[in-house]
Amino acid sequence: MSKLSLEQADRIADGTLAKGRELGFAPLTVCILDAGGHVVVLKRADGASIMRPELATAKAWGALGMGFGGRELARRANAVPGFFASLNAISDGRMAAVAGSALLRDNNGEIVGAVGVSGDTSDNDEAALVPAVLAIGLTPDIGDPLPK
Repeated sequence: MSKLSLEQADRIADGTLAKGRELGFAPLTVCILDAGGHVVVLKRADGASIMRPELATAKAWGALGMGFGGRELARRANAVPGFFASLNAISDGRMAAVAGSALLRDNNGEIVGAVGVSGDTSDNDEAALVPAVLAIGLTPDIGDPLPK
């Protein structure tokens, strides 16, 4: 299994923030976790609101903890809200089951980490992260097939 390096995580964060600026999104915050759930990089754009780091981390942590990209996690949370309320309770409120997060998969399909983005709509958060992850040769598993 490969590991996520600091350089890779930094490039994902920088690429996500740059894409958000390019597309005119609200200021984004990006959190990248390694496969063990530890923060590797957390970057907050100038002007991002104060709860964005926690929300970006919760998006990444939820995806990694359950093994689903944000879109699939959100679908499951909507389908069985009682179960997800329990998960949120046992995780001390550390997970957010919404789009805007992705598992990071290597060329073998192994999970090497997760990324969560917060600052704009969840769809826009996701739109900013996908090209940044692809640019470094990893696959962003958002819980749906990637848009073309």
